Order: sequence, then structure tokens, then C-alpha cells
Amino acid sequence: MTTTVDRIATESHDHGDDHGHGHAEHHGPRGILNWLTTTDHKIIGLSYTITSVIMLVIGGALAEVIRGQLATPNGKLVTMAQYNELFTMHGSIMIYLFAGPFAFGALANIIVPIQIGAPDMAFPRLNALSYWLYLTGAITMLLGFFVTGGAANFGWVGYAPLSDAIYSPGAGADLWIGGLLLTGFSAIFTGVNICATVFYLRAPGMTLFRMPIFTWNLLVVSILILLAFPVLTAGLIMLYADRHLGTHIYTVVGGGSPVLWQHIFWFWGHPEVYILALPFFGMVTEIIPVFSKKPVFGYKGMVFATLTIAALSLGVWAHHMFTTGVVLLPFFSIMSLLIAVPTGIKIFNWIGSMWRGQIWFSSAMLFSIGFVVTFLIGGLTGVYLASPPLDFFTHDTYFIVAHFHSVVMALVLGGMAGLYYWGPKITGYMLNERIGKTQFWFLFIGTQVFTIPQYILGLQGMPRRMAIYPNDPQWQNLNTWSSVGAIMIGISTLLFVVNIVASWKKHPAGDNPWDGHTLEWFTTSPPPHHNFFRLPQIRSERPTWDHNHPDAKTVAHGKDAH
Repeated sequence: MTTTVDRIATESHDHGDDHGHGHAEHHGPRGILNWLTTTDHKIIGLSYTITSVIMLVIGGALAEVIRGQLATPNGKLVTMAQYNELFTMHGSIMIYLFAGPFAFGALANIIVPIQIGAPDMAFPRLNALSYWLYLTGAITMLLGFFVTGGAANFGWVGYAPLSDAIYSPGAGADLWIGGLLLTGFSAIFTGVNICATVFYLRAPGMTLFRMPIFTWNLLVVSILILLAFPVLTAGLIMLYADRHLGTHIYTVVGGGSPVLWQHIFWFWGHPEVYILALPFFGMVTEIIPVFSKKPVFGYKGMVFATLTIAALSLGVWAHHMFTTGVVLLPFFSIMSLLIAVPTGIKIFNWIGSMWRGQIWFSSAMLFSIGFVVTFLIGGLTGVYLASPPLDFFTHDTYFIVAHFHSVVMALVLGGMAGLYYWGPKITGYMLNERIGKTQFWFLFIGTQVFTIPQYILGLQGMPRRMAIYPNDPQWQNLNTWSSVGAIMIGISTLLFVVNIVASWKKHPAGDNPWDGHTLEWFTTSPPPHHNFFRLPQIRSERPTWDHNHPDAKTVAHGKDAH
């Protein structure tokens, strides 16, 4: 705490600025060398953002090929072997290389220190190492496309025995394991860094219950990372040992058990769902109150709902294993149903934050509302899957694919909301609102057109991971519509790229274009090297609002807190 105050005070004294404005002098490497050697959390966060968005484009391109193959019953766009590589690498890129790094590497790196009044992350060099491990892991995994035998082809979940040396002997599988290990260590280091930053570098007056919800969610996510990722790391090392060191941990022949991999993977995998989702929950919780001109509804309820989700997420992994016959169905079914309760609290609180508000339908707000609607669809279908009889019926069908993509596409909508909301703060320039709203409608409608036919296909029994399917007119029509939805999603991605190019350095944002509530809106756009020249008095979770509207009536939590 003392370090933070002293460094900010030094900056303030040197620059003599009374309102957090101005530009800090920072001597050091310039240009590309600065990006390669920096330990500044903002530049590292931008590096994460750029890299993860590139991964989104690559993963999305693979998805378009998959949907092109499935648009007709006997598609000839790719071979069956290539199709296996495509859906494996599409899932791997989207989960391991886009969603996770974007959620807790990109915007978290940029925003969390500023939201709590810190000059940087607690361990800047470890932060830089985390990014380079992520980039190296991403390149390692993608190299599988260029080696003999091709990329990994056993699905993004890596189930044994499909991932052993007999069924997947190529180097692509080893590169998949190596890439995932590197990105896993990157996540662990990031989790340590965020925990240390939040616990030790908060500004004076920034108590835990005055922190923004986004920072709260990232703190909880970091704890989940530290609990879940070491388990996956151990599982991957054992998988590599089975492939190359003669062990039989996952092979029945030597006395091992393939089901052990499922336990290990899903013990990581279900907390991972919330490791991915909670940062986007936090983004939306920051955005909706600002564009509703209200404080967040139920601040403490939001915090305790986040903590409850995290705790329950560690006890539901085996609902992915109902059909194995080796798990206690009633326990995991009840636990899976319970986790819907705190998630429902969040949804009602988002609605409560909008209720009777003066809603400004900006691009960020539209994406946030789209996130809530789409995640609600994914969440409700998840409640169905928590029932073992229904899970047995839909197991390995397109109903599962649709449920998962409703959830993940909701996260993409939330991520876009975050980029449109914080983009002006990060770059100092506004994105084009007209293009942004057009992009929203393509993405939101495209997502529903993409997923709803898949729900119907799943209920009709169409299996997933199949490159061809029977020549049934109804199945073909539904698959064609799903492919149309995928094209709309692709167009929305292109519109985002167009928006960045068209808006580049055209419309200066100012320090607080949205009349934002939290501490990042008190400093300049973009922030100076150590983020602040001066901090306002922190009396609630909305310090910038309190400073800018001293006479406004407020019901913000923490006004009278100690």
C-alpha cells in the first residue's frame, strides 16, 4: 500500500497536475523494442488483446470451414481426417488461446490496476513472462498444422485413449500438449499476479467492498486458476509420460484408466467455464449501470453470488461424465442445479440495474444486453443437462454443441462490450458507434441463427464431431441455417476490424466519455505510465462519480462504510 501511495505521490509532485491529466515522461526503449521489453501492464494487456483477437479470427476461420463442410449432407470441402483436425483445433484455439487469455490476460491486465489505483501489477516482470509464455504456447499449438501427420485430431478435450501414442502418434498431439502446458503456466502466473496486486496495491480508501465488481470477479477467477490449473498441468504431464516414457496412467493395458483423464480434465474444465465467464460477468456489471445512469443493483449480492459460483464450480465436474456410469448421479445433478441460483441472482441484478434507468443504447450497452440474453439461453439449456435422464438423451449430440456455443458466444458479446466500453480509455480514441451497432446486430442475430438449429438437430439425434450426415432434408435445412448464422458471425468480426481501421485516431475520446463511475475514468485516456497523478477520495465503489457529482443523490454501496 505504501509503495503505491509513494509512487503516485512522486508522479503527482513531478508533474504538478491537480486533476489526473497530462502525460508522464517515461524514458526507455521506443517503438517495437519497447513492446518487446516492456513491463508496463497496459502494453502487456494490449499485447494480450491483439494476440487473442488474432486467435479469435483464426479460430473463427476454422469454424467457417467446418460449417461449410456441414452445409450439405455429404460435404466434400475437407476430408474426414482434416475435419477431425479442424474441430479439435477450432475448440482448442477458442478456449485455450482466445477466451481465457482475453478474459484474464487482456482487459484484466489493463483495467484491474487502474481500477484499484495501482501504478502497475505487483510483479511486472512476471507479468511480461506470462504474456511471452502465452504467445509461445499459442505458436507451439498452431505449429501442429505444419508437421507430418497434421495437428491434433482427438477433440479439444483430449480424451484418452484417443490422445495416446497408438491412436495419435503424430507430433501434432505433442505440440498440442506442449502449447497447453505453456499457456497453463501463463495463466497460473497471471493468477498469482492479480491476487498480489489486488491484496497489496489498492489505493487508500479502496476497501474490498469498495472495489469494482470487475476487479472482484478477477480476484475470484485468479483464486480459481490457482486451484484448477495445476491439476490440468499434472494431467498433461502424465499424458505426455504415457505417450513417450512408457507409463500406463491412462491406458487399460498397463492397469491405468482412461476415465482418470476425464476426472482430471473436468476438475479443471468446469471451473474453467467460470474462469472464462466471470470476467465477462464483471465487464457487463461495470457497463450496464453506467449506461443506465444508476448504481449497480445489489452490489453485495453480486459479490457473494460470484463467491458462491466459484465455490460450487469446484464440485460439479462429473456432470460431464454422467454416461460413464462411475459417478454419483444425484449429488452432481443437485450441485449442477444449485449453481444456477447465484447465476440467476446476477441476471436479476443486471435487470434491476436497468430498471427505471435512463438507458443509453450505445454499442457497449447493446453488446451487454446481448450477452445477458444469450448467456441466459445457454444457462437454461445447461439446467436441462444437469438432469441425468435428459443428459443421457442428448449426450454427444448437437444439443451439447448448441448449449456450449450459446455460452461461449455470450462471452464474445461480453468481450465486444468491454472493448467498446474501455477502448476509448485504452487508446484515447472513440470507435465508430454506427459500425459498432451494425456489428452487434450481425453478431447477436447470427449467434441465434447459428445455435437454435443445432438445438433442434440435437433433439433429433444428430451426433456431433461428424463430417457428413444422412441426406435428410430437414437436417440439411437446419444445418444450412446454422451455416448462415456462422457467416453472419464472420461478417460481424470483419466489421469490428473495419471499425478499428476506420476509427483510427479520428475522434479523441476525452478522459471520461461515458461519465463512468470507477477509478479508471479519473485518469487520462490513455493513462500515463504510472496511471495516475492524483487520486480522488474513495468513499464508495463509484469514486469517479462521487468526485464528478458531489451533490448528486446516490444509493451506492459503501458511502457510509468505515
